[in-house]
Amino acid sequence: MIVINERSPIPIYEQIIQQLKELILKGAVTSGEKLPSVRELSATILVNPNTVSKAYQELERQGVIETLRGKGTYVCSQQAAKITPEMLEQIRQSLKQTVLEASYAGISGEQLKTWIDQYLLELRSGTNA
Repeated sequence: MIVINERSPIPIYEQIIQQLKELILKGAVTSGEKLPSVRELSATILVNPNTVSKAYQELERQGVIETLRGKGTYVCSQQAAKITPEMLEQIRQSLKQTVLEASYAGISGEQLKTWIDQYLLELRSGTNA
């Protein structure tokens, strides 16, 4: 399910967020499905429960998951995700940084577009390309 890369410059809680979103988009985790508790997930992926809790809190803030007291944490429908202007700007800046790094490495715009199209297709089909 979730695999943490200890050597990644991406913080562990952000890796959890990204991977859960990817699992949802690929259909591996569906709307309304119950997620493992903070303690269960932290034991499974061998990270501090506070790290998992931070990821869950951010996912809940974004409208990706919801926690029902005494019942657990569940995946929200994709329509429920709250897209804020700040999130859109963060995505835009992230894409800008990726384009900058790719251009510096000599990767063409056409290659980037091909990779984006392939990844979008992968997410829609629920497979790993």
